[in-house]
Formats: sequence, C-alpha cells, structure tokens
Amino acid sequence: MQTIDKPLRDLDNNLFDTTIHRRKTRPVKVGNVTVGGNNSVVVQSMINEDTLDVDASVAAIRRLHEIGCEIVRVTVPSLAHAKAVGEIKAKLAQTYQPVPLVADVHHNGMKIALEVAKHVDKVRINPGLYVFEKPSSDRTSYSAEEFAQIGEKIKETLEPLVVSLREQGKAMRIGVNHGSLSERMLFTYGDTPEGMVESALEFIKICESLDFRNLVISMKASRVPVMLAAYRLMVKRMDELGMDYPLHLGVTEAGDGEYGRIKSTAGIGTLLAEGIGDTIRVSLTEAPEKEIPVCYSILQALGLRKTMVEYVACPSCGRTLFNLEEVLHQVREATKHLTGLDIAVMGCIVNGPGEMADADYGYVGKQPGYISLYRGREEIKKVPETEGVKELINLIKADGKWVDP
Repeated sequence: MQTIDKPLRDLDNNLFDTTIHRRKTRPVKVGNVTVGGNNSVVVQSMINEDTLDVDASVAAIRRLHEIGCEIVRVTVPSLAHAKAVGEIKAKLAQTYQPVPLVADVHHNGMKIALEVAKHVDKVRINPGLYVFEKPSSDRTSYSAEEFAQIGEKIKETLEPLVVSLREQGKAMRIGVNHGSLSERMLFTYGDTPEGMVESALEFIKICESLDFRNLVISMKASRVPVMLAAYRLMVKRMDELGMDYPLHLGVTEAGDGEYGRIKSTAGIGTLLAEGIGDTIRVSLTEAPEKEIPVCYSILQALGLRKTMVEYVACPSCGRTLFNLEEVLHQVREATKHLTGLDIAVMGCIVNGPGEMADADYGYVGKQPGYISLYRGREEIKKVPETEGVKELINLIKADGKWVDP
C-alpha cells in the first residue's frame, strides 16, 4: 500500500508563519519615547546644522519631528557645542515642544559628554573613538596585560558619564562602527564583525558593573553583509550572556538616491524581518527629511507600522484595460493622506478580486471604458472610467473612513 507523507504544514508550521516575531528587549526611555519592550520600532534621524547655530538647529529638529522623526541626533564636537545643546533644548520647549535628543560624542569626549548629558535624553558614544589609543607603527600584537590596562583606562574614563546618566535616568547608545574600531580590537580580532561585537560587549560590561542598563546598541557598517553579520552575532552573544538590550539598526554611509535607499532597505529590512531591531535610521547623503519616508516605507512593507495607505497594483500587461500607471497615480494623489487602508488598483478581471483579496477597496478594469469598485471581495458598483477615482472616494466616504486632506 502506498503511504502518503504528512503535509508539510504539519512538519514545520514556522514555514507558514506570516507574523514577524520581534526579539524581546528591555524598554529604554529616551525622553518621552521608549525604545524596545513592546513598543513600535522608533524612527530616528540627525540634523546637519552646526549645533552652535541654535536657531537653525531648532528649526531643523522641528522640521524632522513634524514629519514623524521621533528621536533626533545632534553632533557635539566641542564643549561649546555641548553647552549650545542646552539652549536648543530650552528653545524647543518654549517655541514648539520637547523633542527627544541624542548627542553624538567622539574623540576623548569625556568632558563634552558630561556637559551634554545635562541637556539631552541620550548620549551616543563610539567605543573605537571614546578613548584614544595612540597607534604604534611597529606594533604586531597586544599582550593580555596591555589589553587589560587599556580596558581599565576605558572604565576610568567612562565611569563619570555612566554615573551621570544613571542618576538622571537617561540613556546611552553604544554605537560601534565597522570603520572605526580601535587599534587594540583590530589587532586582536581583525576588521571583523567579531571585533565589533567584542568592542560593544566591553563597554556594556563596564556599564553593567556600574549598575547602568539604559543602553541601546548599534553595529553599523557601510557594507550590508558586514552589518548583517555583526548584528546577528551581537544578538547571539547577548542571548548567551543573558542580555536583552534594544538594537538601533542602520547601514552607515549608504549614499544617496535610489541605491542609497535600496542599500539601507536591504540591511535594515532583512534584520527587521528576522525580528531584530527596535529603532532605525536610514543614513542618506541628502537632506535629513528625505530619510523619514524611507524608514516608514520599510516598516510599512514589513507590517511593523501602518502610517500610510498600502497600495496593491498589478504590473500591467496586454490585458490591462486602462492606463494603469496614470490611474494608480491619480488614486494615490487622491488618497495618500489617509492612514490604515489597503487600496488595490488592478488592470483586468484576471488580476482583480483574487489578487486583491486582502485590500479594503479595489479599483478594477472589467470592460473597456468602465471600472468596477470593490469593498473587500464584494463588487459594489460599475462606473465609467472617467468617474472611477471620484466614485472610489465616495465609497470610502460612505464607509466613514474618509478624512479631508
């Protein structure tokens, strides 16, 4: 008698799971926003303005925040810049509203970090740059004693900042960059994801020894495969060590234009799909405002946030009964201000009801010159093509889901 194998579904239900199961992380407060825990993935960006220009910085932060950026980073290369952040914070509160701010501190930045910690909600440090290790041209390795000595120097330099942030209830981002590992880490682990992870872990353990755990970790690289490997290894090592710190995702120096967006999406989207990541920044060589729509598109595509209309449209073919590209543009322009809806635009009945089964509304070409409008799987009415967009809006209005732009 012929035996029949069990259906594949019975063998591995995970293959059919369409839900992204996010890694469980501890919640870390950054001003009035919380990163990690059960909270939505948070969107970040960074202003380009010189922080010494208080008015320009306030305006830039406000522009970003108004279009959905939830945490804004500023650079503080000097003590004067750090003090200026206090004025920026105060002016935002007076003229707009409090915005969660992060200060970027580099290069022997202890004094700068201690000053700016008074004014921001989170301080970002780069382990490869926070304590300068003078390179030696004839060095071939670090002894265990030398490695430990520098570790102690790091702890001595980092402790005042950790204590300050701990006492104020503020946060720190330990932001490792592939391109700026310390010489000690390079000699010991090479220019590798392992070196990046060990660099972060050294700083995490110092913070934990001082009873400070308001930490967010990032492992950025400009090459997507390196970035992916570093974050995955970081998660593995944290799981082994019982750590649950939230992760800030990004492909650093992604460039501009279409490729910069694709490169960022390839890295950030891949990890988010694996359940890794609690806050993101798309780093484009463009105005910071251009980064926010990319962030939201990544999150929307993965079903992690719904901040705009989801458009489902077939690619068009010889069966298409109207100018699909033009009609999709018309539908998008008329409805793009709405949130939480799925709208399908299909060129023919073959790709119609079946392919758009999950959409809230459908716009389908069934015969030349006429459009069929759907609510879910139900055909509601057939209208002349010239009235299609107007009647779609009327259908949305009739269901009480329309808001004026």
